[in-house]
Parts: sequence; structure tokens; C-alpha cells
Amino acid sequence: MSQHYFLGIDTGGTFTDAVLLDDRKQVIAAAKSLTTRFDLAVGIDGALDKLPQAALDRVALVSLSTTLTTNSVVEGKGSPVCVLLAGYDAAQIKASGMVELLGAEAIVSLPGGHDAGGNAITPLDEEASKAGILKNAPRVSAFAISASFAVRNPAHELQLREWVTALTDKPVTCGHELASSLGAPRRAMTVALNARMITHVKALIDSVQRTLHLRKIDAPLMIVKGDGTLINAASALARPVGTVLSGPAASVIGACALSGVQNAIVADMGGTTTDIAVVRNGRPELSVDGALIGDWRPMVEAVKVYSIGLGGDSEVRFLGGKGLAIGPRRVVPISLLAHAHPEVLPVLERQQNESPHGSQIRFALRLHSDEALISRLPDDELRAWERLAKGPVDLERSNIEDRPLSRALARLERKGLAIYSGFTPSDAAHVLGMATHWSQDAATLAARVWARQMRYMYGLGTWTLGDAVGPSRQVVDLVLSTICQKLIEAGLNDAGQMNEDRASNMAALLTQMALQGRSPSGSNKPTAIVSADAAANSGAAASAQTTTTPPTAAPASVFSLRFAPDMPLVAVGAPASSYYPAVADALGMQLRVPPYAEVANAVGAVLGEVSQRIHITVTQPVRGTFRLYTKGGPKDFAGVDAAIVHAKELAATEATQNALSAGADGVTVAFSQTDNTVNNDIDGNMFFEAIVTATASGAPCMRAP
Repeated sequence: MSQHYFLGIDTGGTFTDAVLLDDRKQVIAAAKSLTTRFDLAVGIDGALDKLPQAALDRVALVSLSTTLTTNSVVEGKGSPVCVLLAGYDAAQIKASGMVELLGAEAIVSLPGGHDAGGNAITPLDEEASKAGILKNAPRVSAFAISASFAVRNPAHELQLREWVTALTDKPVTCGHELASSLGAPRRAMTVALNARMITHVKALIDSVQRTLHLRKIDAPLMIVKGDGTLINAASALARPVGTVLSGPAASVIGACALSGVQNAIVADMGGTTTDIAVVRNGRPELSVDGALIGDWRPMVEAVKVYSIGLGGDSEVRFLGGKGLAIGPRRVVPISLLAHAHPEVLPVLERQQNESPHGSQIRFALRLHSDEALISRLPDDELRAWERLAKGPVDLERSNIEDRPLSRALARLERKGLAIYSGFTPSDAAHVLGMATHWSQDAATLAARVWARQMRYMYGLGTWTLGDAVGPSRQVVDLVLSTICQKLIEAGLNDAGQMNEDRASNMAALLTQMALQGRSPSGSNKPTAIVSADAAANSGAAASAQTTTTPPTAAPASVFSLRFAPDMPLVAVGAPASSYYPAVADALGMQLRVPPYAEVANAVGAVLGEVSQRIHITVTQPVRGTFRLYTKGGPKDFAGVDAAIVHAKELAATEATQNALSAGADGVTVAFSQTDNTVNNDIDGNMFFEAIVTATASGAPCMRAP
């Protein structure tokens, strides 16, 4: 018998997974339960109930991964925050995207900030700063602070934090604590995202800790960061944006461990997102420039993944002249809704015989509770919120009987407090028999109603009236072709030949070529197998764009292209076995769906180590002066070697302290250095800049067996 066990938990948008690993890191038990967003503890407890209780008594470490932070970024949801910006001009604020993310009323622009040398531009306006803090404190859940060139001198950010702490009880985060790179607009956006996530991460950690306490599981709790390393709960609450790719990072680590593959393309499809990563030598590549998550690229060190709003619970919708689209909005699948609330079935039966309109198969439910948001609700929205406590609201009926209620529910949905139901890939999979865990009857009814909506409201589709299979097949085919496109796009970008916009356009063309003349879910073989290497050839791509509709009998292909010939596709996530065999067939790839693929995130959650990186920059602002940028401000040295040595000392000390504070049981420190120098005949070797990095790593603390 194992002397102790490791408990991994993953809380996703649809399912909460739990696994137990023995001291050899082998899975001995796994369980799934529906995620209960309004009270996460219920879903967590439900998953733990299905594990062997005797083993739970011997758990030495609990580690948590989550896609909730990733989902909130992709969906554009989050708690209300106030961002204090010092020294930003209008162009920088616009470039940050914060107005679109938060609204103009959430941004307080103040004089202040520093220049590139760390010198103050203008003093902070104390009166204006305090007025902005006091005005926003009752309306927000957290504060975010960013000052221009704070990575060169954080004095103004630190001063603003002191005032927020003195005047309010709200959590506050500074930009220089999250990112060491220049680029004020993106750093401001990063700290804003961090502030928005604090309440989400706190709710999750509180739920886990409450559940563990009731079960008398007295073991350290760790959380997976976006780079696959671990931090304890206190560190996660201070910097929740670091967990924004927690779930995808854990899934990549878990996929490699479960499959035993060292070089692969890993694809993880969940309820809200599909995450793709290229793995070499058993480890995913870290994104130097920050990972792209939906429409945002926060300044966080994370695994290089392509996270898109495509999952089993993504809404299937009409997108103008482009026809059908899937996501990025997550809705409650009708099959799941009826599984949890069978009383909706008679409503669906009635709707399949009614004239189609937009509020059919649309119910509203509570999603989660946010005290800061609820305290700001006007009376009509508060009434709607209280009504949702009784169960799902039929929007078709409320549009007829209580229009103010429908309008209030719509506003709650936009604020992230409520969620709608809708027709999803999960429903289509239930109609086709690819999935059976929820209500197939409800999925079939929803497919019929949805098909009538598409046909009579938008002129889309030629399905036979009452047919549920044909529309569902088209939805599944669209999911498969979208996954194919994103895999090819990831390959193009990984090759380093294209930026994301060009890779997206090229991937669409190559996917069309790969799937020409066949349904992705059909049995016929693909007419082309696509290669990321060959696709990077822009001349071939230009020729391919002139291709017209192929004849009925496909001629011999002009191209001989292969996608990832030496890398298998490792698919994980609950829908992996439903979708990825057809994807691998379409792209001519070898597929591996490892044992426990459906809980790979939870497995990966307990396989990481604690690791903290600190970057310190040294520049030469004038010849012969070498400037080191520290949290206490700039420090000058007469020689570059002395500056580098001091940078290593400071970075090692801070990285070690951070790692121990984050839950490491002892650490080792490794250094790396990136130099920007030029060697020419006139000036000799000219030093411009060096970035010194100290990485402190160690195993997480565990409860003694």
C-alpha cells in the first residue's frame, strides 16, 4: 500500500475532476462531477465522494488546476474593478484595450510615472488619487495599479497602493509585481485582468479549503500556474492572473505523463475552450511574449498554447454572411439543462411545433455570486436575480408575460451573474449517439427547434422539417473542421514563419484543402494531407488560393503535404474520444487518447514543482555607467561585471524568497542571461542591455505520512 497519496482537482466550466495518485505518481482512482458554478464546493465534494475514502485520509498534497480564469478571459467576464493609471496618455490607454475590457468609468488617469531611466516625470497628485480611490471603492471588488515605466522605478505604484490600503479594505495589485517587460499598455491590461480574477480565484480556493476541512484532509493546497509550476493558495490570491492558463498547462503535463510521449501536439477540448500546445522533450514551450487567450495577451509567463472559445458547451449560432459559427460564448447545453431540470422537457416539446423565434430553447439560470456586482444591482435586476434562485426561467414565456424581467435577465447575463441555455456541440453529440451522459430526448427536441430557427429566421440550411440528425451532423462537422484549422494554425505559428493573423488565414485555406469533398466525420479518406512545414511556403500558398471547386472525381493532388509527420496527436478532455479520431483521420495523423484522458488536467495538477523566476535588467544609459533597475529604484555601477554580479545576488534572493513563500520545501537556484551587445571595428564591443534571470525551484511541501 502507498504510504501517502496525491490528490489532484481540476475545476472546469462544465466538470470538476478529481484523481488520486500513489507515491509512484500512478493513477489509482478518478472521478468526475458537474461543476456547480454558484457554489463550487458542491461539485468538488461530489467528485471527492466518488474516490476511495480510506486513501483520502492519507493525502499528503492537494493540487488544483482550473480553467475558470481562462474561461473568464475568453468570454470577457469578470468582477468590477478600478484601474489607477499614473503617467499614461490617451493613446496608451486606448492601446491597452481596457476601455473595451472594463468600460471608461473603471479607469482613473493620474499624472505621474517615470521615464525609461527610472526618473520621475511629475509628482503624483495625492488629492486626485485619493478622490478616485474613495469614489470607486464602494463599487468595485479590487483595485489595479499601473504607472509608466514602473518596471524601472515602482515608486508611484507603491505609493498608490499605500493609499488604497489606507482608504479601503479592497485587494490591490501593482503592475511591476506581475511583469518585468516594457510595454505599458499591455502591462496595464495584465494588472486589470489580475484584479478582475481575484474574486473568482478566492471563491474557488475557499470552496476547496472548506471541502478539505470538512473531510479532515490536512494537506498543503497548491495551485497550478500558467507555466505548469505550482504555488500555494496565498500566492495565487495575490497574483491570480498567473493562473490564467492553469488548466491548459496542467492538461499538457498530464497528457505527456499519461501517454508517455515526449514529442507531440496536445489538444485538450473542454466545455468552454480548446487548448493546443506543441510539446518537445516532454515539456511545453513557454511563451516569451505571453500566451494568446481569446482576444487578449497578458504579460504572464505561461505555456505556449492556442486557447480558443470552442468547447462542448459553446453556443452554435448564426454569424451573418459566414453562416454557422461556434462560440466563444458558453451556454448551458439543453441536454444538460433537462438532465438537471426535467421540467423543461414539456416546454421543448411545445416549442418544436411553434413558429420559430429567437427566445426558443433559451432559459436563464444563475451562474455565480459576486457580492460586489450584486450590491450594485438596480431593483429590477435584483428581482431577476432572486427569481433565478427558484430555477431556470423560460425566456420565451417571460418575453410574453414579463418583458421587464427578460430585459433584467439579459443584463445579468452580460454581467456574468446569469447564463443562458442554447444549442451546443454537446447537444449535437447526444443526438448522434456520440455522447449519452445527459438527456438525449432534450437534445433531439432542441436540434429540431434550432434547425427551424436557422432555416426560417436566417435562411440557413436545407434540412427536412423535424430532422434532428442532419443539423447535428453539420454542427459536428463544423467542430471538426475548426479543430483541424486550429491545429494547422498552431503548426504554422510554431514554425516561426508567420504571425498569428497570417497563420490564421493560411490555416483556413489549408484546412479547406485537407477536407475538400468530404465530411470530416465521414468515412472517405482526405484528398490532401497538410504540412505546416510546406504550408509556410508563401509561393505555394499563393498558387493554392487560385484553386476552384474540385470536380466530382478528385484528380491526383498537385501537392504532397504532410502535417506533423513525426508528432502524434495526443487528445485529452472529456470529448476527446468523440471528436479526435475523425480529426486525426482528416489530417493523416497518428492519434493517442491515453488512459484517464478525460481527467488529464487533474493528473497534471500534482506533477509540477514550485518555481519562481525573477528578471532584473541592466542597461548602459550613458557610456561607462551601468544601471541596475531594482524595486528600490535605479542603482548605478562603474563596471558591467559589478552590475551583473549585484543583479544575480538580488534576483537569487528574491526568487528564493518567492519560492519558499509559494510553498517550496527548499530550493535550488539557476541563472540565465540575455545580452544585447554590438561588436564593431570603431567602438569595439558595445554593451546595451542585459537581462539577468534567477530561477528558484523545489518540490512542494507535503504533509508527513
